Amino acid sequence: MQPPDHLSEKQPTEEGVPLPYETPASFGIKSWAEEDRPREKLMQKGRAALSDAELMAILLGSGTAKLSAVDVAKLILKAVNNDLNALARLSIKELMRHKGIGEAKAITIVAALELGRRRKEADAPARTTITNSRDIYRVVQPHLQDLPHEEFWVVLLNRANVVMRTVSVSRGGVAGTVADPKLIFKEALEQLASSVILVHNHPSGNRNPSAADIALTRKLKEAGQFLDLPILDHLIYTDTGYFSFSDEGML
Repeated sequence: MQPPDHLSEKQPTEEGVPLPYETPASFGIKSWAEEDRPREKLMQKGRAALSDAELMAILLGSGTAKLSAVDVAKLILKAVNNDLNALARLSIKELMRHKGIGEAKAITIVAALELGRRRKEADAPARTTITNSRDIYRVVQPHLQDLPHEEFWVVLLNRANVVMRTVSVSRGGVAGTVADPKLIFKEALEQLASSVILVHNHPSGNRNPSAADIALTRKLKEAGQFLDLPILDHLIYTDTGYFSFSDEGML
């Protein structure tokens, strides 16, 4: 017995995901019940009622001929294991590899995630006293979170261990960056800092210091002692945690 005509062949797919055979022509969000549409749902129930995919669909505005904006958002989130931090690390070109995402939509996603990052930075207290390595991590997180390349920063403290300024010293590639001791101590001397904390990130997520990290820390510690600008710690930052030279007794 032959199956009905509408079931006899495989239907079109989006990104390798088969679509339901009964998918109607009016598959777009406008065909949904009003209370299920992301924008209307946000208006009626508030932003907390929406899933990550629904919030992202509002940014996208539209989907494709076969997929709604919510479905496009779900596919993108699935590709990063529903990890918003991983999503924030995607470049415009990487986002554009997804079906239904052109340059304008990719830029919209990147801009929205950057606003979220900046909000987190703005929420940081204006004057922070450093009492432990966790305090350092919180201070530098807004600057280093989601970066795909290495950067070297210094945190300058006054005599009460209050943060005076955080300064970007250098930036490099995925594998490393160069920290010039002259630039590090120039900033500290100009700001009349009493002590210095070194920070650099590992985009790979590996928290362990390399031989070069250890050698640089030793070199800067010796220079700081000569200038009466002690190095209190060197933090290796990753998005999931950190390594503290001070905590590990390596400073």
